[in-house]
Amino acid sequence: MSASVDVQTPRRWTKHVGTLLAHGVWNSSVHGAERVPRSGPVIFAANHASILDGPLLFAVAPRDVHFLVKQEMFKGVIGWAITRAGQIPIDRSHGDRAALSAVLAVLQSGGAAGVFPEGTRGAGDASSVRSGVAWLALQSQAPVVPVACLGAHRPGERARALPPPRRKLHFCFGEPFTVSKEAGVPGRVALAAAAEQVRTRLSAHVMDSLALTGTQRPHDMREDELGLGELASDDVTGGGR
Repeated sequence: MSASVDVQTPRRWTKHVGTLLAHGVWNSSVHGAERVPRSGPVIFAANHASILDGPLLFAVAPRDVHFLVKQEMFKGVIGWAITRAGQIPIDRSHGDRAALSAVLAVLQSGGAAGVFPEGTRGAGDASSVRSGVAWLALQSQAPVVPVACLGAHRPGERARALPPPRRKLHFCFGEPFTVSKEAGVPGRVALAAAAEQVRTRLSAHVMDSLALTGTQRPHDMREDELGLGELASDDVTGGGR
């Protein structure tokens, strides 16, 4: 990844295309959008079980959101489109500081950023998270909004398969919370504590949203073939899709 990342302002047509997918091709319901701050920096931290989570969450979110997206997606027509949607490529093979700095700049300018803390598609239960979202929350002091993306990937379905048209999908926005660092706590410890706070809040929100919507989550394994290693304190990736 280069030393800097050029982040484009999302083009209006990209939101329109996403809305057509969310409400025209599939039947998406949005819950709790009123909880999202209407202005100022905000971090959307979402679970991740389907390839549709990012594009549809981009469409239904009440803010223009700059998501961290794995750099492999930035090819061909899809890459052209998501670049114009203002999405940010991240190299998940190592701690991509340039990508995280680009997201931090979005937050410091009062914008909205989106991260899939689990790092890749899986069961979507937020049983573990990577530390990128914690680093961003600590550095920016932006409120974190947990988001549950439900229904696109059900038990027994292949992780890469698209759901059938008109399937009911749910996007549930939780209560914002802030992550703070206690004085005198070493950086590595503070980062781990912040990541655990995000994991706990997101996991609880997913469980509450499953009960609210009557949806089941998949129970498959994570996509280990994507080659994501363990994170150290200086390796804080968190892109998805």
